[in-house]
Amino acid sequence: MAKRSRAEVRKDEEKILFLLQSHAKDSLETIAKKCGFSVPKVRRIIKTLEESKTIWGYHAVTDYEKYDLKEYILLIRKANKPAEEIVDKIISREMEKQAEDIGVIIESSYYLHGTYDWLICFVAKDLKHAKKFESELVKTYRTYIQETNLLENIFPVKRSGIQNPEIDKLREFV
Repeated sequence: MAKRSRAEVRKDEEKILFLLQSHAKDSLETIAKKCGFSVPKVRRIIKTLEESKTIWGYHAVTDYEKYDLKEYILLIRKANKPAEEIVDKIISREMEKQAEDIGVIIESSYYLHGTYDWLICFVAKDLKHAKKFESELVKTYRTYIQETNLLENIFPVKRSGIQNPEIDKLREFV
């Protein structure tokens, strides 16, 4: 069998990655069929992607509204100070422990380039809990934070590569 080029291998990996974005629960047989690959090839590619940490994990995409929870986005602009100490706090997951104590679930957290430096997507019972989380975060990291902006996510159109199955409800919000 001829050796495959790195470009060909990467193309096959990308096929699997893009398919897993919205069909991670599909069987290996279904994924193989959709990609035109054998099941062992799919299994091998997925294992390689997991071992290289290209795939970090899998999760359920949740409709939080059904549990009377609301989604929020917190934008943070950092102060003009060195951030080495804050990086240690982020790595230690101190912020997530604070969130848990308040009843907040951090869904995603991103370091950004642009007007804001950090973006945190989280779920809370209501605006009161969201503001408490924001307040505690500012209090804990006050020397590193210049400004915050709290937004409520009114309607998720697409999350984690999956379109909202109740997309028609968007009309109620627009």
